[in-house]
Amino acid sequence: MESFVLALVLTLIAGLSTTIGSFIAILVKKPSSKFISLIMGFSAGVMVLVSFVELLQQGIDSSGFILGHLFFFLGMGLMFLIDVSISHIYEFEEPKSKEKKGKSIESVNFRRTSLLITLGVFIHNFPEGMVTFAGTLKDVELGFLLAFAIALHNIPEGIAVAIPIYTSTKSRKKAFFWSFFSGISEPIGALVFGLILFPFVNDLLLGAMLAIVGGFMVYISLDELLPASRIFGNEHLSILGIIAGMFFMFLSLALL
Repeated sequence: MESFVLALVLTLIAGLSTTIGSFIAILVKKPSSKFISLIMGFSAGVMVLVSFVELLQQGIDSSGFILGHLFFFLGMGLMFLIDVSISHIYEFEEPKSKEKKGKSIESVNFRRTSLLITLGVFIHNFPEGMVTFAGTLKDVELGFLLAFAIALHNIPEGIAVAIPIYTSTKSRKKAFFWSFFSGISEPIGALVFGLILFPFVNDLLLGAMLAIVGGFMVYISLDELLPASRIFGNEHLSILGIIAGMFFMFLSLALL
């Protein structure tokens, strides 16, 4: 029961880190392109390293080399299906086909409706709640690492949700609320996993879940975070952020 409660708490913290992004959006209003490039790259570095070093390895240890990798690729495939079904492209990425590298963030046209972005982030965050929950049940230290990695990823998502709402309504309350709503899907995902699958949890199931989530996180990093970190032409800041994120996660793993 203690692990169950801790898993829910970590998932809640990771999910509601979107509200940190909303505070940044409200205070900064238009975060600089350099800030976006750095934080996106950092988030990608954290997620890629923890996926390959911890999550995929947990799947291999639990179910074997071949099956562990198959679960990993299953996660990437599932995230691809979610991605093509429900888009949650960041405002500063639209319209992607017409953008040129090196453009300033002030020149980006904020046109995608806030509701679609919020809905997309909500759906994308749902399986991440299952991830953090499953990881904490497997290993408390792993749960903390996952919560940290997902929290980093959710901060720019909170910015993405809050910017268009605050820009169009000038309401801090609305920007905060919709950012909160987009992140609350993670503890909901954890509850669904905990209430339905918790009685059947075993090492094989947890390992499979973690390998699948590793696929989720790698897909998100490659398809979403890396392109977003380089869209303004700040390639050097992007790669520095990736290296810093990987090194930071390495230090976290070493210390734990």
